Amino acid sequence: METGAGGYRVALDDEGRVVCRNAAGRALKSVPSKLGDDPVVTQLKQLAEWLAAHERRCQEDVERWMVRSLPVPAAVLAAVWADDAWRAVLRDVVVTGPDGAVAGFLRDADAERGLGLVDLDGDTVRLTDGEVLIPHPVLLPDLDDLREFAVELGVSQRVQQLYREVWHRPEEPSAGTEVSTYAGGRYRELRELVGRCTRLGCRVRGGSAVQPITEGGRTVEARVWVGDYYEYDACETGALSWAGPDGRALPLAEVGPVAWSEGMRMAAALYAGRTIEGEEPA
Repeated sequence: METGAGGYRVALDDEGRVVCRNAAGRALKSVPSKLGDDPVVTQLKQLAEWLAAHERRCQEDVERWMVRSLPVPAAVLAAVWADDAWRAVLRDVVVTGPDGAVAGFLRDADAERGLGLVDLDGDTVRLTDGEVLIPHPVLLPDLDDLREFAVELGVSQRVQQLYREVWHRPEEPSAGTEVSTYAGGRYRELRELVGRCTRLGCRVRGGSAVQPITEGGRTVEARVWVGDYYEYDACETGALSWAGPDGRALPLAEVGPVAWSEGMRMAAALYAGRTIEGEEPA
């Protein structure tokens, strides 16, 4: 696009940055400051911001489908596939049929021909089910085999699915309502722990880091005690528990596999940021 002054031409590069060429066609290292208020440059900057926000929304939507293991109409995937941002996020996610049987890695979506997949034999196949699942990795059988096969295929997922950390609930969890595996992570100041909660996307309410998890149509809340002291007081992470929709602490045997994995993932991440003597806090 040509600006209104000096014959400069500006455009967005592949990384969403505004780049500029002068009237002679030479690429400049940066956009001249005198073009900072040029309407064309302003429009490109606004477009770049919109595209970045759109990419984030696409990724957030697909991650939500995955964490909740929600059925996704194949027609929706076909409708958004032409969008570069959607396609980049959806490409190579592991898709299953409605029965939960692994179908393969998503490579194409077409309203007429269905979904194009690379199956676990390395063959290209078409899936014509009306709905599919993008399952949470804890629900995928033979997850290690899928990870190895993904390496062979050169798969690079934008959404953390295959390489998301997972924790499997014991077949016979202990009695009670708490898991103390990641309790006792000491922080020099409460504000450091609260800051880590924020960076991890956890809300802090009533002295606990909380994360809602919807599984099988039911929303439970994973909770890790972080403290309700003065922000400069020392503190440590508490035990992990889960609460049902009524706020009641759930017995461990009633916690579903996704809620268990996501709760443990949060607790482990908070524990990992603890203060270790001689090191700066994470």
